[in-house]
Amino acid sequence: MKQTAIVYGSTSGNCENIANKIDAALGIDSANVFTASQLDASKIASFDNLLLGSSTWGSGDLQDEWYDGIEVIKSSDLSCKTVAVFGCGDSSGFSTTYCDAMGTLYEAAKAAGADMIGAVSTDGYTFDDSTAVADGKFVGLALDEDNESHLTDTRIAAWVAEIQPSL
Repeated sequence: MKQTAIVYGSTSGNCENIANKIDAALGIDSANVFTASQLDASKIASFDNLLLGSSTWGSGDLQDEWYDGIEVIKSSDLSCKTVAVFGCGDSSGFSTTYCDAMGTLYEAAKAAGADMIGAVSTDGYTFDDSTAVADGKFVGLALDEDNESHLTDTRIAAWVAEIQPSL
């Protein structure tokens, strides 16, 4: 596997725990798993693959650690990078903005030229709307630690099996 980083934003710890589970499943060096507040152009340049994750807050907003990190993504040339996104949301309490932050990360990386991988079928999910859905699929791995934590490990395993050959 090429040089891979997992970059996440997490307030409650859910997205950080997800990042660590993905790390364990892929066997990435733990030094390459860090918060979005630590993201800069030199870090992006040193990785071939980026796995970007965020919990969704408010009315579909990125987690706060992504405040500057999203600008780093937008201003980078990701044309030689493979990127996958993952997100945490509340499909019950915020069913109309479920994992919208993941959609924001996806759009920024795609606009910066990244080769986007890791779309997931919406089958088996219960929500009303999400900007993280395109062509009937989530643009990445959508997880709900508040209401569906019993599905997290299975969903991570399936997603990792799908993306690993491209990393």
